[in-house]
Amino acid sequence: MAKILVIHGAGMNMRGKVQTEVFGTMTLPEYDVKIKEYAEKLEVDAEIFHSNIEGEVINKFYEAHDDGVDAALINPAGYTSGNPTLVAAISQVSFPTYEVHISNPAGRGGVSDVARACKGVIAGFGIYGYYIGMLGALNSMNE
Repeated sequence: MAKILVIHGAGMNMRGKVQTEVFGTMTLPEYDVKIKEYAEKLEVDAEIFHSNIEGEVINKFYEAHDDGVDAALINPAGYTSGNPTLVAAISQVSFPTYEVHISNPAGRGGVSDVARACKGVIAGFGIYGYYIGMLGALNSMNE
């Protein structure tokens, strides 16, 4: 069974509480339930991790590298730009990482530094973007 790490970046704990006009009303725990449902449907072992502390996210990537994770999905949220050590960590691990955004940051003028280190970016599909990311990760493993 493929192991996929799902990382929620800084501020994701505020989903469903603020900026609902952009991100909707789903809370982070509701995201996690839906992500677990997608993982079960795709027969993926998904580990979900959230931190508002960049160093913890970086350590999680390195830990996942050592634990043999097959792929990662990251919604960097507050880490989207200006975090070169996170970008470096993503570049150093042995597995592909896919960036996922509920909305389309480019539509709001956002540019992602994290995307440079990722194999792909999924944006604007809401929570379904996590399913697309897992499916893409699985497909790239089978290539």
